[in-house]
Formats: sequence, structure tokens, C-alpha cells
Amino acid sequence: MNNVSQFFWVIYPYLILIVLIVGLYYRYQTDQFSWTAKSSEILEKKMLRWGSILFHVGIMFVVFGHIGGLLIPKDWLEAIGIHDHLYHMVAVSLGTVAGVFTLAGCIILVCRRLGNPRVRKTSSFGDMLSIIMLTLIVIVGMLSTLLNISGDFDYRETISPWIRGVLTFRPDGMLMKEVPITFKIHVILGLALFAVFPFTRLVHMLSIPLKYLKRNYVIYRKRG
Repeated sequence: MNNVSQFFWVIYPYLILIVLIVGLYYRYQTDQFSWTAKSSEILEKKMLRWGSILFHVGIMFVVFGHIGGLLIPKDWLEAIGIHDHLYHMVAVSLGTVAGVFTLAGCIILVCRRLGNPRVRKTSSFGDMLSIIMLTLIVIVGMLSTLLNISGDFDYRETISPWIRGVLTFRPDGMLMKEVPITFKIHVILGLALFAVFPFTRLVHMLSIPLKYLKRNYVIYRKRG
């Protein structure tokens, strides 16, 4: 394994992990008031409504699909009767639908953020960077799926055990040697998103407003 492969498949994931953890800790300790989705609904509603719905519905299925495909060993699925052909058909069909929803949402949100003058002026660099990165990741991910529509490449025998090795601090970079280039780019961009995550509005994903369940109602009364 050459130095470039050694960096991307052994060192790079842990650099990203360090930036993610340190960045989240630093932001939470120094700037909790910015820990928000920072909604711009008041500036424009129509495109936000459609883009947000499509994106959030799609990304939920994408995330759960990736968790299932990457973290659940292939042998476990075969043990309960989910063999290669069935898995591939379900993954491609549901993944394509989820990807189309997510990509459509991303495109609408990018066009809104770049095309609406008021939204553009109130957007930070992090806002622009995160939505553009998400769009690129989805595009490359869908391209990888389309190029592998026949299922000749099984990422559950390469990428999946590699990512599980990274999470257990036993990375095997050789597993990524024969992975197609589009999948490699998808993985590299996906990991890069975790590095920018602590410094953007994406951190609102980690916030669960449980206090609202016990908070007293806010009462509004008219004067006079």
C-alpha cells in the first residue's frame, strides 16, 4: 500500500474524527447560541418548504441505509435469509428513490441559497459549503450506484469491513485497494463532511428539544 492509500484509508479517518470531536466540544463550550438550524424561512418560504421536505425525507432513508449497509456484516444478513440478489435489488431500488429525493431537495436548497438575494446575503460560508458538499456527495453516491447497477462490485466485502475496522481502531487499508474510484471519492467526501460538521448549522442534528415537552405554555394576551 503506497503513501497516498495509507493516508486516506488509515490516517485520514482519524484526523476527521479528531476535528469532529474537538470542533463540537469547542463550539459547544464557546458558542452555544449559534447551535441552531438558523432558519431563513422569514426570507423565503416556498422553495424552502419543498427543498427541506424532500431533503429531510430522503436523507433519513439514506442515513439508515448507509448504517445498515456499512455496519451490519454480510454474513448476518445471509443468516436471516437476505442473500446478495435480494439485498442488491432492495438497496438499489430504495436507495435510488431516497437519493432522488435527497438530490432534488439539495438542488432546490442550493438554488434558493444562491439565487435569492436576501437568502444569499444572510448565508455564511459554512451554509454555502455544507449544502454544496451535501449535493456533491449525493451526486457521486448516485453515480456510483448507477455505474454498479449490475452489482458486480459488492461494497459489503470491501468498504463495509474497512469502516468497521476504522470504528474498532483496526483499519485495513488494503480492503480499499480494488474499490472503484467513484466509491472512493464518495467515501472521502463523506468523511470530509464530518470535518466541517461542527462549524456549520448541521450541528442542529445533535439537538433534541426534550425540554419543550415539560416547558410551560407561552401565553399571549391582547392589551386593553
